[in-house]
Amino acid sequence: MADPQISVPRVRFAPSPSGYLHIGGARTALFNWLWARKHGGSFVVRIEDTDQERSSLESVRAILESMKWLGMDWDEGPEVGGAHEPYFQSERKALYKAAADKLIAEGKAYRCYCTKEELDAQREALKAKDPKAQFRYPGTCRNRQDQPDLPYVVRFKTPSEGATVFDDLVFGKISTPNSQQQDFVLVRPNGLPLYNLAAVVDDHAMGINLVARGRDHIGNTPQQVMLYEALGYEVPRFAHLPMMLSAKGEKLSKRHASVSVSEYQDKGYTAAGVLNYLARFGWSSGDQEIFTVQELIDKFDWAQVGKSDGKFDQKKFADVAFEHLKQSELTSDAEYLDLVRPFLADAGISDPDPKILREALPLIRERAHDLKDAAHHLDFYFRQPPIFEEKATKKFLKPESAEYLRGFAAAISALDSWTAEALETAFKSYVEAQDVKMKVVAQPVRVALSGRSASPGLFEVMIVLGKDLSLQRLEEGALRAEEAQTTA
Repeated sequence: MADPQISVPRVRFAPSPSGYLHIGGARTALFNWLWARKHGGSFVVRIEDTDQERSSLESVRAILESMKWLGMDWDEGPEVGGAHEPYFQSERKALYKAAADKLIAEGKAYRCYCTKEELDAQREALKAKDPKAQFRYPGTCRNRQDQPDLPYVVRFKTPSEGATVFDDLVFGKISTPNSQQQDFVLVRPNGLPLYNLAAVVDDHAMGINLVARGRDHIGNTPQQVMLYEALGYEVPRFAHLPMMLSAKGEKLSKRHASVSVSEYQDKGYTAAGVLNYLARFGWSSGDQEIFTVQELIDKFDWAQVGKSDGKFDQKKFADVAFEHLKQSELTSDAEYLDLVRPFLADAGISDPDPKILREALPLIRERAHDLKDAAHHLDFYFRQPPIFEEKATKKFLKPESAEYLRGFAAAISALDSWTAEALETAFKSYVEAQDVKMKVVAQPVRVALSGRSASPGLFEVMIVLGKDLSLQRLEEGALRAEEAQTTA
């Protein structure tokens, strides 16, 4: 058996298209993708759409779009093609039927005609006798020779003795007594395969040599190992990943947090920030918390994947996303500006002045926690007039503020040098001349310039706005302050 630590990996991500890309699924895809990219292997995407009632092409598109946004490109799969087409299980039914027929012909599987009603009655009878007992199919049809024209499922003939063993790169050697297994179903009455059969047939056909997925699949891995062996396939290695849980330790769902990748995209997280948080959920590399995508590829190793499930931490997620925006080493100025433009457009600012945008960016890096927040912090630079916060206007643009706004405007209008140092000097001189506290002038000026009670430094803001627009806003602020008197 090839050692995945040294062989060229072929790994896969096989989502069920019944909705969006869940962040837990994205984490599974990420670990596979990192391993493939680290070792020059192949990352395959396969759509497990045999559940026809829940699957939809809309969900397929949503999943693939989220993966593209995250930057997790795939080497084979939908939209890319490859040597193992098709990559939709609904188009591979003939392969599953052939595998099931082979197992039946070799006496390793059989047709089971037991009805749902008969099995439910047996479950209820067992429950009445022993409420804690776990129902196992009793093998009613195991040695049945006739083949009536009735609906049936195909069941695997599980060995009754011995144990099924597999090596897990995270959990080590796992051995399951065959006596604890039952004759599990391979094919439904409608002819469609269940997960175990379809996954094994496809993973073998596509040359997958490492199956990495959530820990919730450990329970069905022994069944799949038995299928590999029964079909004469080489058994791949496995890696089962710790689960994402809610703060209460429950399975993560929409009522606990935003669980769709697209929701974090809409919130204004960067793709690199999302990947960083997901990678650190169950994996570590020393004390390092913040990684570039290339660092994740270079440093990822199965030996550092933990066994314990973890609780999803929205605050930590937000903090990681913030670090990726805040640090220019992680998100360059050019990248930041490209990323924030769609969020400005959503706010109605479709063609922001590039010069103002570049000059304002350094003032918001320490403030904006995500791109939507960044667009909010940038908003007032591009609106004329800015949107005035009602509370800030009432508190700071009072009638007596008009005199200070016009006085400060006059003090700076004659400045030859429009620099932060010159503006600060003029401001301090004016405040001293008025014999008032600095905030008495500063806050009305801030609101007049930005429409808000909180903003970057006054003088930095004025540098970005420029002299003409700054003076214009100070006069408009004075007029608004005077209007307060007439409406009081």
